[in-house]
Amino acid sequence: MMEVLGRVIGWIFSFKVYLLLPVLFFIIALVSRMPLGKALLQSLKVGIGFAGVFLIFDAFLGIMHPAVSSMVQSRHLDFPVVDAGWPPLAAITWSSWIAPLIILLVLLVNILMLFLRWTRVFYIDIWNYWHFALIGSMLLSVGMPLPVALAGSLFSAIFVIKMSELTIPYVQKEAGITGVSISPLTVAGFAPWAIAMDGLIEKVPGLRRLSWNPSRSKGPWAVMGEPMIVGFFIGLLFGFLAAYELKEIFEMAIKVAAIMFLLPHCGALIGEATGAISQAASDRMAPLFGGRPLAISMDTGFLMKNPSVIVTGMLLMPVSLALAFVLPGNKVLPAGDLPNLMSIFSVVALITGGNVVRAVIIAVPVIISFLYIATALGPLITSLAQKAGSLSGVSEASSLVVSSFTDGGNPLRFWIFELFRGNVAALLFLIPLAFMLLYAFKKTKQLSGMK
Repeated sequence: MMEVLGRVIGWIFSFKVYLLLPVLFFIIALVSRMPLGKALLQSLKVGIGFAGVFLIFDAFLGIMHPAVSSMVQSRHLDFPVVDAGWPPLAAITWSSWIAPLIILLVLLVNILMLFLRWTRVFYIDIWNYWHFALIGSMLLSVGMPLPVALAGSLFSAIFVIKMSELTIPYVQKEAGITGVSISPLTVAGFAPWAIAMDGLIEKVPGLRRLSWNPSRSKGPWAVMGEPMIVGFFIGLLFGFLAAYELKEIFEMAIKVAAIMFLLPHCGALIGEATGAISQAASDRMAPLFGGRPLAISMDTGFLMKNPSVIVTGMLLMPVSLALAFVLPGNKVLPAGDLPNLMSIFSVVALITGGNVVRAVIIAVPVIISFLYIATALGPLITSLAQKAGSLSGVSEASSLVVSSFTDGGNPLRFWIFELFRGNVAALLFLIPLAFMLLYAFKKTKQLSGMK
């Protein structure tokens, strides 16, 4: 039975996200009684938008990765743990026999939570279910029994669904989209931290006055907040650090600027389509769940139209490199996951109301945790990659150690992993986390009441 389930789920997930999501949205649109033509058009917009985002991120990685490699070689830097990005982690997850079972259980748990009114989030983003399954795979790999591995995965899913719910009013306020929340564990999981830190900054005289919102800036200097302008200067900086020739530096700057110009257009396409379908779905399905308006949980592609989201992610790229250079004990140089910073900290940019200064301040401690956790988990991730055969050049005979800067270094996943391993420190962290969650839900409830 498990083998058949694994094959079916494996076949479903063999489709790219920009193929899978349009199909799901088309089904939801039809169930919501949206006219056939409109359902087809909006669903195609979702697919085309995500395809564009993926193509742009691939191009961005193709520009940034050689620059970072050149930076290491030309400046004789030593970072023994390679940042391979998130794809190897996803591949590790899908190679585990536990993944199909976890995906099915998470879907059932989400439906149960909806009917019990524990949430109003329909976690449609099944592409990102791998984040939950990875925790189970990691727990099994260190010898934890199957019930504990399943409990760890399901706990992470319930937690992230609730954190996704926190993002609903911020998405509506800053992105203008109703009935959509942010889905990935690596993004929504930072909502309580961002809400708590934003509240703390608001109480610090002087610091609370620091503000830069590219989405709302006016005057002669407003152009400096344009994503393409920021991208141009970031391209110049990375080209210089990579010790490129002058011509190559300016070529890189123009390419990065072009990417930053194109990205918002794809984000706007996704946002328009998801907003229309989510509204129709919420109106149609609300009576089934006691009249509560439902929200569809989505990956962050629809937020790539927001200048504050893009500029925050761009600025955090050189910040991440600078921290990697100076932090003692760090062995990872961000490379494969650098473009992912725009997605990871999109929720922070929304929660700060588009204030890039605050978003960067809130993100810095998280980036520090990324570096140290990615360094610490390098041997485990390498071992899993060796067994799965998920990464070229990584084998039992190889001395190469790989990790993932943002996904492998994610503090929420690391905490859940350690919690279900029985780490006392992870258990004690429940106390400050509880206070943080109480504040976050109170703040979000106030914001929702303002609508």
